[in-house]
Amino acid sequence: MTLILRVARLEHHDPALPLPQYETAGAAGMDLRASLMPGERAAGLALPQMGRVLVPTGLAVAIPEGFEGQVRPRSGLAARHGVTVLNAPGTIDSDYRGELRVLLVNLGPETFRIRHGERIAQLVIAPVTRADVEAAAVLDETVRGAGGFGSTGRG
Repeated sequence: MTLILRVARLEHHDPALPLPQYETAGAAGMDLRASLMPGERAAGLALPQMGRVLVPTGLAVAIPEGFEGQVRPRSGLAARHGVTVLNAPGTIDSDYRGELRVLLVNLGPETFRIRHGERIAQLVIAPVTRADVEAAAVLDETVRGAGGFGSTGRG
């Protein structure tokens, strides 16, 4: 099944940067790139240790109804520098038309500099299932019951 993802370049988007794209035939996510403001492009954007920043992409998208965009970390940034998406996966609803910005956090040991055009996250388009909510006085019993964090592990 092929969907059409309409992408608009915003006024501050660098037209030299490619639109989001799949880097390999088997890739699930399209790369999102930092499109820094003109005054920030030369030096990049500093992300201090334990700091967070909303990184602009300069893009807006029209996700088809019945789907969502999931903004996920790039494994290379996480493994090499400790930089990840803070609210992973971030959700982009199908009716949102504002700029895609990526909330990055630096869990690494030193300041990380985000370079203009750098691949900072992945965008995965996924189907959405909506549920009707129904009040219930009692829920069905399960083996796990109310067991929470760590309750299914052994040892």
